[in-house]
Amino acid sequence: MGAFVAEVALRWSDMDAFGHVNHARTITLLEEARAELLFTEAERQGLLGMAEGMVVARVVVDYHSPLVYASKSLQVQMSVRELKAASFIVDYTAYAQEAVATAETLMVPYDLRAGRPRRMTKEERDFLAEWQLDAEKPELGRV
Repeated sequence: MGAFVAEVALRWSDMDAFGHVNHARTITLLEEARAELLFTEAERQGLLGMAEGMVVARVVVDYHSPLVYASKSLQVQMSVRELKAASFIVDYTAYAQEAVATAETLMVPYDLRAGRPRRMTKEERDFLAEWQLDAEKPELGRV
């Protein structure tokens, strides 16, 4: 399918003393966009388990230009890569007139009751595969 796009509203409180959105708030805005994909869209497609436990194991953000409140919102395009049995990477490009940041998060399904990582279900893998860019989709019959 390709990229999933989420629109995230900027809040006045996201700004710092330098007049742009603080770096920590940018990560929160990416988190809100990711929740749209992994929880809201997954639930819309009948997949409820992802919201029961998914943790960030690593986050990397490259900032390209300042993000200012005047933009009012951030458009975040996300895709999935390196889809494995117990982890995957979400890639982000965040736009406010121009690309302001690119990022990636290593996501790990997590069993909250057991307190440890878990393997993804077939349904979760199938859902995530929908958001892989065409060049990254595995050939039919390969896992």
